[in-house]
Amino acid sequence: MESKVSMKNFIHKFYQNGQYILLDINSGAVHLIDETVFDLLDTFNGENDEETLAAWEHKYGAAEIEEVLGELKQLIKEGSLFAPEIEEPPSFHQTGQVKSLCLMVAQDCNLRCRYCFGDGGSYGENRAMMTKYTGRRAVDFLLQASGNRRHLEIDFFGGEPLMNLDMIKDVAEYVRAKERETGKKIKLTLTTNGILLNDETVAWLNENNISVVLSLDGRKSIHDRMRPDAAGNGSYDRSVKNFRRLVESRHGKDYFLRGTYTKENLDFTNDVLAMREAGFDVLSMESVVLKDSPLAITEADLPLVYAEYDRLTEVYKAAAASDRGFFFFHFNIDLNGGPCVAKRLAGCGAGHEYLAVAADGSLYPCHQFVGRGKYRLGHVNIGVTDDHWPNYFRHSHVLNKSKCRECWARFFCSGGCHANADLFNGDIREPYEVGCRLQRKRLECALYIQATATN
Repeated sequence: MESKVSMKNFIHKFYQNGQYILLDINSGAVHLIDETVFDLLDTFNGENDEETLAAWEHKYGAAEIEEVLGELKQLIKEGSLFAPEIEEPPSFHQTGQVKSLCLMVAQDCNLRCRYCFGDGGSYGENRAMMTKYTGRRAVDFLLQASGNRRHLEIDFFGGEPLMNLDMIKDVAEYVRAKERETGKKIKLTLTTNGILLNDETVAWLNENNISVVLSLDGRKSIHDRMRPDAAGNGSYDRSVKNFRRLVESRHGKDYFLRGTYTKENLDFTNDVLAMREAGFDVLSMESVVLKDSPLAITEADLPLVYAEYDRLTEVYKAAAASDRGFFFFHFNIDLNGGPCVAKRLAGCGAGHEYLAVAADGSLYPCHQFVGRGKYRLGHVNIGVTDDHWPNYFRHSHVLNKSKCRECWARFFCSGGCHANADLFNGDIREPYEVGCRLQRKRLECALYIQATATN
């Protein structure tokens, strides 16, 4: 059961895997506490010593309570308890600069994943390949729209982008030439299912410093059931063989392996372990997001999913204590520096700092919005022509979402995914509730892991 936010949304306390944990929401400080502190914080707000004493003296005694209150007041003085609320920074009222593009280089795919949000890569449109011309124009658009930003990003996406490799090579060459011309740096990433990876392509990706995101769904049985090819055959053996070739060629660096779990594999810890046993140690396992599908994660599934995250937490900690440790995306959060205020408020920047370019050159808030006609923002040939949506996205941060303002996790998830909110509620400011609940559970596990790792 999820813990309640208390003290006017300033703190969140919870019990996880045998530990009492306190999060100071606005500062991001995390404290391991004991049961006494856990109880007293049901009453104490930083100023009501007498009320707190009266409420808990019967259980703990006056001396112990006074000692605890002294410790809590020291945390308040240090700024790591009841820190003041975060306000919207002035930068949100300035014109945004684009820093990242997702190029839908292939709106087509050689797999037919059962849970694909992109309709097999077509995104509800005709299957299409981005031309070299459109790809270069996208680069030009990014350079112009990025203003004085020096560090930029482009992700080659699909469908399956390696179906359009010649175009990718041309755009990558154009990017490197523009870097020399402008002095800007553009990080390139490619997301692939691995079927078309071969020695030549792997060598080219390495030579051109292109990061890779690899899609694998864990166990062979799960992956083959969820990710068949166009002929209905399983793809696991081919993908794993090619992924290993790539990862070994770059000595285990600069890659990320992500899977997806559905209602059919709520025991997804087994899939994480299977990916680790297959030789990969930079991992993620994401929950599927589907509407009106037998594969969808629903509210009824949450108790099982919560229990599985508890299991994965212990497996992760045990692995970290051995020589079989691995990086798991959702369990790695920065409790020290953390992201800047703007990032904490608005997350990925979809719709104003991060845009997607469809195969025909149309601009959208992100890759998941491609094909949703009302969100078409313009075209790479002429830039953004719809001023309404970028401004709306820019100000759709946690302080402008009523549910988010009441949620303890708001500065970690930054309001959740806009595309999922739109899919389920028709409004990017109305978060997808099941996704929120999964996020909160993952965060409690992550906070527990990080807090106990430093003590």
